[in-house]
Amino acid sequence: MQTHLCENLHEIAWVRELFPERKSYLDVYDYYGLVGEKTLLGHSLHLDDEDFIRVKETGAVLCPCPPSNFFLGSGLFKFAKAKEYNVKAALGTDLGAGNTFSMVRAMDEAYKMAQLQGYSLSPFEAFYLVTLGGARALSLEDKIGNFEVGKEADFIIMDLKSTPFLEFRMQFTKTLRDKLFVQMMLSDDRAIRETYVYGALVHNREDR
Repeated sequence: MQTHLCENLHEIAWVRELFPERKSYLDVYDYYGLVGEKTLLGHSLHLDDEDFIRVKETGAVLCPCPPSNFFLGSGLFKFAKAKEYNVKAALGTDLGAGNTFSMVRAMDEAYKMAQLQGYSLSPFEAFYLVTLGGARALSLEDKIGNFEVGKEADFIIMDLKSTPFLEFRMQFTKTLRDKLFVQMMLSDDRAIRETYVYGALVHNREDR
């Protein structure tokens, strides 16, 4: 099941009016047996500690959509709290209320969102949220998400020099962490050089 949760304060107030007997927005879904390992909770910006504890207990997944959250001014996802409570999480885009499908742009926005709260989102954490984190969110980690033997080999090849600016900035990187950080902050869809599905090449930027 996929739904929205605690996206904005007006929505939360409305749910409280509709279900005054429930202690929280999350508790409405939980009361009706809708919160479990295959529950994807979009946005989830305004959660308190009790909510995070319950999400952890049930194995539900939090899916913030930073481009949409900034576009609407909905609020900030608590990346530090999600890490503290070790809840499952993945990044989304929600184009219906945002301005991009790009997961690279979602990582860029997620970093800025975390910075506003005094938390530095590492590139390793960000790339996890859009790869294996996304696979685990969909309960597909046995099929996709990394390069383990036996998986379906759905992946992309990214160009580290897709724009003149990116090529210039890459000259000053020394570690894999540096390269991933520059890629997530400065690249765009032009960086997607090749796309593979089931190990077969389905897109090559040079073929355009």
